[in-house]
Amino acid sequence: MEAEVVVVGGGTTGPIAAIAAARRGRKVVLIERFGSLGGILTLGLNTKPSGALLGGLPLELWNLARSVGAAGDDYMATTKTGGVRIASPVDPEMMKMLLTRLCVEAGVQILFETFVSAPVVEDGTVTGVVIESKGGRQFVGTKVLIDCSADADMAAKANAPFVMGSGEAEARMQPVSMYFIMKNVDLVRLADWARSCDDVPARAIPQDEEGLAYGLWLTGFNGMLRRFQEETGVRLQRDNITLKTADGQMYVNATRVLGVDVFSPAAFTAAILECYRQIDGVCRFLRERVPGFEQARLGQVSPILGVRETRHILGEYTLTGRDSRGETTFEDTIAADSSALDIHDPKGGDVDFQSMPPYEIPYRCLLPRDVEQLLVAGRCISADHEAHARSRNMPACMATGQAAGIAAAIAVEEGVPVRRVPVGRVQRVLREMGMPLRASEITSR
Repeated sequence: MEAEVVVVGGGTTGPIAAIAAARRGRKVVLIERFGSLGGILTLGLNTKPSGALLGGLPLELWNLARSVGAAGDDYMATTKTGGVRIASPVDPEMMKMLLTRLCVEAGVQILFETFVSAPVVEDGTVTGVVIESKGGRQFVGTKVLIDCSADADMAAKANAPFVMGSGEAEARMQPVSMYFIMKNVDLVRLADWARSCDDVPARAIPQDEEGLAYGLWLTGFNGMLRRFQEETGVRLQRDNITLKTADGQMYVNATRVLGVDVFSPAAFTAAILECYRQIDGVCRFLRERVPGFEQARLGQVSPILGVRETRHILGEYTLTGRDSRGETTFEDTIAADSSALDIHDPKGGDVDFQSMPPYEIPYRCLLPRDVEQLLVAGRCISADHEAHARSRNMPACMATGQAAGIAAAIAVEEGVPVRRVPVGRVQRVLREMGMPLRASEITSR
């Protein structure tokens, strides 16, 4: 198969990149190892971004979800540093369908249940990828490759430089987790209790029952978890948990495994088994200690492990913690993001979730060194460990995917390498799509 743009990874980032490129008339192939799109958003049951969707394809997608009853209104969540605007959770099953629909309508060729084993690099330039499927080993040629694998798999295999996690000799990385659903939760009773509970400091609680379907978000339970473990002997691994609703169902983020080498099949499997053990304990805690969960039962466990951090490519520019605090402006900005700072302590401490000023992401963070015709988008862009605590969140991932798709299309249109794409033209297209590019533009809204 021959394409002009190949996108590897159909999670939260890849479909946005593929749609952006295909809508400019390019021949796009999107390759996904599972049988549906959305990754951690859908299969992983994570259901919501940790920030607002401010324009472009991400906002179009969420508005489409709202139009079919698969998402609610954005809400303002309270944190220790103030409020943070968060896009509504979505129904993950409906979102699988909507992502696929937009890809097909744009003309994207999706290859489901297909694993990309390696990029093909000739004289330092990517020319295609090798894929594995029920059909055997095959080749897909391309003019531009966009790595949306989350772990920078294509960039690493093309010998682009990268660091793991914090970049130190003993690299620190945010821990892995696994979402699950609790069914038969009395949401009204839970919301009424949470309004006056001091042990739930970060929250968004709708005033009416209708809003509970997509708008209930609770983070905390620290004291209750500590007492539960002391009194029962059940050992859990997080100081706090997060509960949120989507389509009236309760999604639970409460597991944690530290120091997992996700590139080792044995270690990866051990992490999944440990998450299962923890889920059993958390279900008991919720049923025994949290009002509204008395009749609740386990409804669904994510079939995939949620991985927060692995490789960061070394790009033409590395986004720093200072940059991510909104202290830097960039001439080549391709996105402004207002996601929360969301750090799960690599050593196992409490989650640091807080509101911060908007910041900008430059195009150079998408350009890995030493390899031509390769763009990277999503959580593995060129960002340090501190900046990653914001740029790993879905709004930023979708924004970098969108920019990568547009840049790849323009590179093909103009017959130039992606490293020399006129960024001003990319910016004009993004602005035409309603995408803010300056942090100051978000502040003024």
